[in-house]
Amino acid sequence: MPLSPPRSYLTLASPARAEIEVRRSRFVCDAAPATTEETARAFIEQVRAGTRDARHHCTAFLLGADGATVRSNDDGEPSGTAGAPMLDVLRGRGLTDVVAVVTRWFGGTLLGTGGLIRAYGDAVAAALGQAPLLTMELREGLVVEVGAADGPRVENALRGHVGVDVTGAEWTADGLGLHLALVPGVQAAVEGLVASLTAGSARVTRGPSRWVEQGTSRGRPGADA
Repeated sequence: MPLSPPRSYLTLASPARAEIEVRRSRFVCDAAPATTEETARAFIEQVRAGTRDARHHCTAFLLGADGATVRSNDDGEPSGTAGAPMLDVLRGRGLTDVVAVVTRWFGGTLLGTGGLIRAYGDAVAAALGQAPLLTMELREGLVVEVGAADGPRVENALRGHVGVDVTGAEWTADGLGLHLALVPGVQAAVEGLVASLTAGSARVTRGPSRWVEQGTSRGRPGADA
């Protein structure tokens, strides 16, 4: 039986950077939100362009609400010592729609397979520990069309309704169109409220589902690195 698609996921609210040093090698992690492979690769190239004196730019990204798009690159490090541990940290924090680049300046001492795995994972964990995290929730879409006389009253009521986000408001010659994003289970209550405020004259139709930001929190270092 196929799994139900996720209704929420965790990502970064904004880019973050952290640096660690291991036996004189510098590891700088730049992490950022990314919703497409194009934006992830553009961020990687931006970091690479600013640090061309470094020996390695190892990368990892996870995309999609279910984290189904996965890419990593060891960029010259021994296979499995950079991109894979970076992905492990991103997954361990439950993140998706995120890209991480760890830039390494070689310090003259070989770290070995285990040392590299720990260093790349620790660099990502350090950046995520400073990153603001953002929860995204999937909401049901609804479109409410009301006459001009009822528009302001209906809009004010919906903006104050629990479980409702007004994501758009458009005035036309016929009145006001409101685009709503609803938490599951409130549609009937919203339709009843609109009907009572407009004496049943409003037109209510289903709209497309959309992802809505639901607040930020701070990242924290963890043992999963």
